[in-house]
Amino acid sequence: MICKRIRDAVKSFVVGSCVARARPVGAPRGAAAARSGTNPGVASCRHGASPGGEGSTRRVSRALTRHSGRNLALSEQHNPGQDVVATCAACWLSTREAQERLHEDQSLLAEANTALAEAGLKLTKEMPIKHMAEVLIEDIGYAELGSKVKRPLEGIKIAGYVGCQTNRPFGIAGESFENPKYLDQLVETLGGDSIPDYEKKVQCCGGALTFSEPEKSQEMVKGLIEAAYDHGADLIVTPCPVCQMNVEVYQDQINQTYGTQFKMPVVYYSTLMAVAYGRSAKDAALNGQVIPAKRLEAIAGK
Repeated sequence: MICKRIRDAVKSFVVGSCVARARPVGAPRGAAAARSGTNPGVASCRHGASPGGEGSTRRVSRALTRHSGRNLALSEQHNPGQDVVATCAACWLSTREAQERLHEDQSLLAEANTALAEAGLKLTKEMPIKHMAEVLIEDIGYAELGSKVKRPLEGIKIAGYVGCQTNRPFGIAGESFENPKYLDQLVETLGGDSIPDYEKKVQCCGGALTFSEPEKSQEMVKGLIEAAYDHGADLIVTPCPVCQMNVEVYQDQINQTYGTQFKMPVVYYSTLMAVAYGRSAKDAALNGQVIPAKRLEAIAGK
């Protein structure tokens, strides 16, 4: 089973605030959480806090680097020898960048370990940090992923929107930064029709500007959706939860501003996988879409 392969390969899990439930009321936090071992396999994350989140990934401050160091130290303590895997693109990028800074700057590493010592933690070695897409594609592989397909996504034309944070500066091994193909290959592996020449696949969606400068963010999203329509896409798929939210939920506002009539479904890549692997529409969380992905609903209802 693929899920067992993932469990065996993964590991310490960084759940981004875009995809995680809130911390239960009364649950320990900060150093107390570290000392108590709360969720030892799940590292903490809040945007702007640990491990850094949207808007802080390009220039991780010393404070945010120490927060990421705490997550890595927790993983090292509770899951030695295992990879750290993030489902949130911003968390993955921030954590990887923080790790690089900690190991390149010995004074920063010493400063972080001084703070971590108060919680009984120490960061000593570098450990692999992966996005879940890396685990699926590099560790499991397309052949294995394709072998589990029960309901191919036949007849659905899907624009693979990689976004900026899962592509630069790290990305998937061996992929082009300008035109990565792994999401297109995943779509084809699941039986769908990909759009390899979708020219907006690595353009930023403006997620960091959503609240501060929404008009700029929405102008960027408009270009992404227009390009998808130009290629005849039925829906857009992305490996970034911020991109999924930002490109989907503001289409009504964009329509009002520009006089467009967008109604393009935007789904997270795991939703495609769930439908292709035979799960129900409810299990695939299709009922949570702001814009219904009716073509996927039809396949899930078979």
